[in-house]
This record gives sequence, structure tokens and C-alpha cells, in this order.
Amino acid sequence: MKVSFIGLGRMGQVMAGRLLDAGHELMVYNRSPEKTAELSRRGAKVARSIADACGQGGPVLTMLADDGALNAVVTGSGGIIDSLPRHGIHVAMGTHQMETIRSLASAHEAAGQVLVAAPVLGRPAVVSSGKLGIIAAGPAEAIGVVQPLFDAIGRRTFSAGPTPSSASLLKLCNNMVLACAIEAMGEAFSLVGKAGIATNSFREVLTNGLFQCIAYESYSQAIVDRKWDEVNLTATLALKDIGHVLAVAEALKVPLPSANVCRDRLLGAAAHGDAARDWSVMALEQARASGLERD
Repeated sequence: MKVSFIGLGRMGQVMAGRLLDAGHELMVYNRSPEKTAELSRRGAKVARSIADACGQGGPVLTMLADDGALNAVVTGSGGIIDSLPRHGIHVAMGTHQMETIRSLASAHEAAGQVLVAAPVLGRPAVVSSGKLGIIAAGPAEAIGVVQPLFDAIGRRTFSAGPTPSSASLLKLCNNMVLACAIEAMGEAFSLVGKAGIATNSFREVLTNGLFQCIAYESYSQAIVDRKWDEVNLTATLALKDIGHVLAVAEALKVPLPSANVCRDRLLGAAAHGDAARDWSVMALEQARASGLERD
């Protein structure tokens, strides 16, 4: 299938690579052209512009870091709205605010185009191993068209229904729950450490009992080994996601006390100059609050 991919950060690079490996005819575009070099070497065509990427036919996938970047790529002059043909499909695979996705879905509809929201569950290593999850929402016919692309990129596609913004909220809530898990682990590891017990012993108890899953295994190891600089999701981006969740919760009058704790931990990390580090740095914030000099 012909497919274009816009946004070649770490996740985008690996996702686009899996499309190539599956035999799809791939065209890539990135604002920084040097990020297209490896995929070009592997056989991808390189678009000169967003319009060029939209003009080859087939769905256009975007994997962009934030709402500002997505809006610029979609609604800016010469962007996807201007360039995608009628009935063309845009698949937004980044983590975005519900209101942003609602607005873009309306703009695509007005242009005779279709938006599918398909945020992903996992990190680059999860993509490489073929275990990525994808939450897809949008018109069933459009999702049917792009399903072979999802099958190439990930392990499973979770349906969130016909409204694209629904996928956004499910992804944001997933991130909120994971943030709460990191916060809880940070609290427990601080208590164990201050009591003079080896933190790795507690990690063995934690990950070989009730919480035997990849999230607890990987993030507990990051906390024990202090891998704040092996970044999968920055504290800045995590704070953005938690902020989006809290905004929706406020509008719906749903209290989220645990999310507020995570927000404060991430704000503390930013105040200590750790905004660009991995969001597991929340555990370092807890250690600081516990009087443990771990920095």
C-alpha cells in the first residue's frame, strides 16, 4: 500500500521502518531533512514538502510531539488540509488533546477528507519488538483501509469507536494510570531505601508478584538504576498529558486526586531542572521529598 509518514522523531523512525519491513510503499517527510536519511537508505521515498507527501496517494500518517506541531502540519499553509485529496485519510498517531482532535476532524470533514486518531501505547523498543498497541477511532470504513498499516506497526489495535477524539482520551487516561504507577513506585522505593533495605530486593518482590508486567518491570528498573537520562517520555511531555487529562476532568466534574499528585511531582522535576529527563524522574522528586540525597 502507498503510505506517507510525517514526523520522524524516535518513535516515528521506528514505526516508519516497520512499514518498510512489511513491504509498504513509503514516502517520508520531516522538517529536519537529515532524519529521513536512514529510511531513504532503506528504500523510502523522501518528500520535498507536506504537499509532496500528500500527493503520492494513500493514507498520510503523522507522529508529532505536541498539538502545536500537529496544527501547523495539518492547518498551516501548504499543510495536509490544503494538500490531501478529497476522501483522503489522515491518521494522527501522536498523543493529542481531545479538543485539538475534534477541531481537526471538523476541518478534515469540511475539506471532504477523513481523520482517524490512532495514538500508540509503547516506547520505541516496544515498536521494534512488534508489541505496540494502537488505539484507533474514526469512521469504520477508513479504519478498515488503514488496518494493514496498523498490523505492520503494532501487535493489536484497540477500537475506541467512530469519534476520533475518543482515542485521545483513552490514551491520555492510559498515560495517567502509568504516571500513577511510577509515582507509587517512587514512594515505595523511597520508603524501602530510607529503611536501609536494598531497593533491588523490593523490585524483585514487586515485579515477580502482582505486578509482573512490562510497565512495572521497566520503570522499576529505571528507578533502581536511576536511568533518568534514558528518555522515553520527557517530564515536559508527561506534564502536558496530565494537564490535558485534568482539563477534561474539570470540565466533566470528575475529581482526579492521583493525577494532581503526579502533576505536582512533574512540576517539581521541572523546577529542579529535570524537565528534559524521563518522566520516571518523578521517583527522584519523591526521594528528594523524603530527604534522600540521590541526585
